[in-house]
Amino acid sequence: MTTTTPRTEILGEPEQTPRPPHAQAPPRHPARLVAATLCVLLGSGLVGGAALTTWAEHRAASRPLPADAAYRKAGSLWRAAPVDSLFPPVLTGPSAGPGGSDRTWTRTALAPDADCPAALAADWQALLAATGCTRVLRATYTDATRSSLITVGMVFTPADAPAMTALKGRIPAPPAYGFTDAQRAAWATSVPAEAPVIVYAVSAFADGRPLDAPRPAEDLMKKDATGAAAQAGLGHEARALADRVGRGLTGLAAPPATPTAHAAPTPEPAR
Repeated sequence: MTTTTPRTEILGEPEQTPRPPHAQAPPRHPARLVAATLCVLLGSGLVGGAALTTWAEHRAASRPLPADAAYRKAGSLWRAAPVDSLFPPVLTGPSAGPGGSDRTWTRTALAPDADCPAALAADWQALLAATGCTRVLRATYTDATRSSLITVGMVFTPADAPAMTALKGRIPAPPAYGFTDAQRAAWATSVPAEAPVIVYAVSAFADGRPLDAPRPAEDLMKKDATGAAAQAGLGHEARALADRVGRGLTGLAAPPATPTAHAAPTPEPAR
């Protein structure tokens, strides 16, 4: 005798009715369309706002500071600027030597930044009593023949521009660094208009010979100047290094403005 196993039904699965070919998806609710549109508009606004903010920040950063603010900022370069930008390891001086000869100087010594009483002689401290003195930076260079040494210094002050201008013509021979004051041959100074700083340079023979007294560089640069220091070009050395280090400081104190577009960027529309 045979038996037949009854068909087992699967409960809970409704019979699926195929969608007719001509059937369409139900229409979207209007509220959903409005919400989607608002999301697109909000996203476009955020992208556009971010672009405008970035453009405004870049424009503000590239805009030159007012003269007073830039001058005060320059007074902090002794701690804010890299040392190699203040005293480059190598300096060149096309036509900077006697008779228009080219010069190259290499940095041989670099002093830690120092308090003014420790780095300056009494006559300099007296000179700066009216302006104050913040910090002194010093380095020593030698020429390509290694026959001369030149100390270059920067004396930073908290004074304003008129007080610094009043120092011109009153600055005495600067102190040396890397050699003794008795070896000083020629010296030069400058007071940049863009920074509350005195830049100075003083030169000497590298063989250590003592000299009677240091002389202003301009005296030794005259055509009729005589003596070993004048013939060796030590006046030219001091003047050229003071000028080049001073110009480098001026470039850091008042860098050229970065060109910017006159109109704000237009953000791309959302897709």
